[in-house]
Amino acid sequence: MRYTGRVFRPPSEAYSLIVQATIGCSHNKCAFCNMYKEKQFRIRPLEEVLEDFDIARASYQQIGRVFLADGDALILPQEHLLKILEKIRTEIPECERVGIYSSPRSIKSKTSEQLAELHQAGLGIAYLGLESGNEEILALMNKGETAAEIVEAGRKVKDAGLALSVTVINGLGGAEHWEQHAVDTARALSAMKPDYIGLLTLRVYSGTPLQEWVQKGELTLMDPPSLARETRLLLEHIDSEGSVFRSNHASNYLPLAGTLNADRASMIAQLDKALAGKRRFRSAVELGF
Repeated sequence: MRYTGRVFRPPSEAYSLIVQATIGCSHNKCAFCNMYKEKQFRIRPLEEVLEDFDIARASYQQIGRVFLADGDALILPQEHLLKILEKIRTEIPECERVGIYSSPRSIKSKTSEQLAELHQAGLGIAYLGLESGNEEILALMNKGETAAEIVEAGRKVKDAGLALSVTVINGLGGAEHWEQHAVDTARALSAMKPDYIGLLTLRVYSGTPLQEWVQKGELTLMDPPSLARETRLLLEHIDSEGSVFRSNHASNYLPLAGTLNADRASMIAQLDKALAGKRRFRSAVELGF
């Protein structure tokens, strides 16, 4: 396969064929992120993308899933996406699911009818970064969208029949704003009711505004017990029946897994057990921090 720069994908796409339909991220300004800083955003020529599927088909007998990268590949023109999905459908008939990164901006650029058309053509799941439901935190982190706009985008995806996976960043508000972050994020998730919720833990990457704020003492990073308390508060306030909840990313100090709202109490009990010293937090060394 042909790739430009570092390639990222959601944890659930670990065994998927990854094809770069775009290079980089269309926003690429979030204060906590350095994922695509070495790339200038551009849309790959359709012919190149289709050729990558030919290469994959010649290389792999079985392709169960496909993930369209880089960041926010949903920003592609509708006809462009439809031709890619047609290629997958005809050349990789065994493919069970096609996933894609999305943003409120790219979702807004599509009508509800267009999103439904993409779903009917084979697009199965869209990944959307909420990060926080708190408006002040989103503005500080230069997310580029309000919580209300992200919620609206997420509901639009679900209404089109697509599965929705939403990511949240544990500790994004720092020790200064952890309660607001937890409660407002729970409120936003409750309004969207995503099919999947992925809770990541804040990491500080070099060259980001976040790194500078931490070094200056303007944002205080949270230790594992504090992060657990924040997660507990989020779970206490969330009402998202049927959402699969996961905090088993490589960045998480305490893996959790369950389905809301049924498993809320058991996940809170696991957090309480860790806070009482009866369950071990993973160490920073284990996480590669």
